[in-house]
Amino acid sequence: MKSCVWRGIYPLVFDAMTIAQRYPCVADLEATAKRRMPRFAWEYVSGGIGNETCIARNRRALDEVKLSPQYLVDGADDPDLRCTLLGQNYNLPFGIAPIGLSGLMWPKTSEILAAAAKQNNIPCALSTFATAGLEDIQTIAGEHAWFQLYPPKDLAIRTELLDRAHKSGYDTLIVTVDIPVETRRDRDIRNGLSVPPLFNIKTLLQILARPQWALATLLAGQPEFETLKRYIPHGASLEQAATFLSDQVSWHVTPQLLAEIREQWPGKLIVKGVLTPEDAEICQRIGADSLVVSNHGGRQLDAACSALDVIGEIRNTVGRDMPLIADGGVRNGLDIARMLAMDADFVLLGRPFVYAVAALGDRGGNHVIEVLRDELKCTLAQLGCSNIDESGLRRVVVVPS
Repeated sequence: MKSCVWRGIYPLVFDAMTIAQRYPCVADLEATAKRRMPRFAWEYVSGGIGNETCIARNRRALDEVKLSPQYLVDGADDPDLRCTLLGQNYNLPFGIAPIGLSGLMWPKTSEILAAAAKQNNIPCALSTFATAGLEDIQTIAGEHAWFQLYPPKDLAIRTELLDRAHKSGYDTLIVTVDIPVETRRDRDIRNGLSVPPLFNIKTLLQILARPQWALATLLAGQPEFETLKRYIPHGASLEQAATFLSDQVSWHVTPQLLAEIREQWPGKLIVKGVLTPEDAEICQRIGADSLVVSNHGGRQLDAACSALDVIGEIRNTVGRDMPLIADGGVRNGLDIARMLAMDADFVLLGRPFVYAVAALGDRGGNHVIEVLRDELKCTLAQLGCSNIDESGLRRVVVVPS
């Protein structure tokens, strides 16, 4: 009897050990994801804009933050990673950033990450341009789901999206303000990637080179913008649909528009893409509950500052009562600690979660969360911090030169 039980358990133990040993960090997941994703999908998620110096700047800014450990302390052997953000208690001080075209990276990415967010008690933000419907993700993630809005020009569409999100049970809305025009990314132009994706000889050859992705996509169905597809004019071709959706969201989010959204939205409001004290002050005055200090992962303006370059000025502008969330280039638990030590209250990650799902499928979300949690806990223990309280982390920072 015992041998039968062991034979049933052994494959599971061996499999778990294999995943932990093969993928101990995000870089390992990234390498496998690159081998499994078609080139157009890989370059869309991994690339930036222009010469991609902003991506390098994000990495450099993180590496320049040095932390000074204090070893002769009590109570730091098992750091407490729990935190509270906007009245919600979370197990970890990081969450999943909104990811556009999620199902193109790997089928069912949004659904997999929503389930992992709920299981691990962290937030997961769904992009307006995700390939999963907002209602479906809220059903999976529940109170852990946030909805990210690119405000459409059409007032009726915008109003209906907000109404759908509220009625579905979302309590937190993210308004992204840093895509005022259609973005021109060299990698996507070379690879023939469009929104929605159009499949031609070039992209089909890339798909044939990645049979695992092709099979998974065949089983899941061609990715579509599930939240938005009801608004595309009936009978529109793929090209016409792409033009329609691009036109809807290509404009500046003005202070007046943001104020209108604040008035319409009954829940918590986060503004994403803030990089200046002036914009931060406007958001605070309008009634935003939190800000995401972000350069959109280096994908919008190649000359943009990193979040770490400006978060101190923004904190001085908004004070301590407004939570600041930061993102951009974070790849491990040490990076999360750096962001928190430099005045962020919470951290968002996007690419690491995509890499994890592309590498491991259904198991990817939970695995990368476990990796980041273990890395962060190890970092805090080394620093002599018993929790993520700002006073503890703030004392170990060595300001970048």
